This record gives sequence, C-alpha cells and structure tokens, in this order.
Amino acid sequence: MKIVGITSCIAGLAHTPMAAKALEKAAQQLGYEIKVEQQGAMGQVNKLTEEDIAAANFVLIAADQTVKDMDRFGDKKVVRVKIGHAVSQAEAVLTKAVEAVNAQA
Repeated sequence: MKIVGITSCIAGLAHTPMAAKALEKAAQQLGYEIKVEQQGAMGQVNKLTEEDIAAANFVLIAADQTVKDMDRFGDKKVVRVKIGHAVSQAEAVLTKAVEAVNAQA
C-alpha cells in the first residue's frame, strides 16, 4: 500500500512535524510506504511530487485547517483526519484509512 499525506496544524510548528513522524513510523510498522508533506509556518516541507501522487493508492490529510494545492490530487481517494489523531493514534489512523479505501474499491 502506497500512501501520500499532508500534515498541517494551525500554528504549523509542533503538531505538523509530530504527526508526520508518527505516520511515517506507523506506516513502517504496518508495512506501508508513505511520504508525508508538511504544511506550516516553514512553508511546504517534503513536498509531494507528481510521481509520488500518481503512485499512491490514496491521500491522507491530517489537518485542522485548509490544506494548500488540493487540486493536484485529482480523482485520488482522500481520507481526512484531525491532526491530533495522527499524532496520538497514527497506527489506528492508517489502519482505518486503509480499511476505508479498500471498502470503496
């Protein structure tokens, strides 16, 4: 399973990178590939490429605010969660997101 994601909190200083790291660690434990873009006070970090997006099975948005450049995902399946859940329950977030995407297939 290949996942691309975006993390973004209102301040963009703490939860944004914390959620990205938690999702990356959980994905590794679950055997998924993930690339997470961070949108915050520092701008866009680890920006997703067209190739990243094309290869992904779905997009995971962990944010409490509007995310930039959503149009680049076209008709990809998008799963949205609160950023706090991605920080504290990353493995459960990924498991439920994958189940939801697979159920839609």
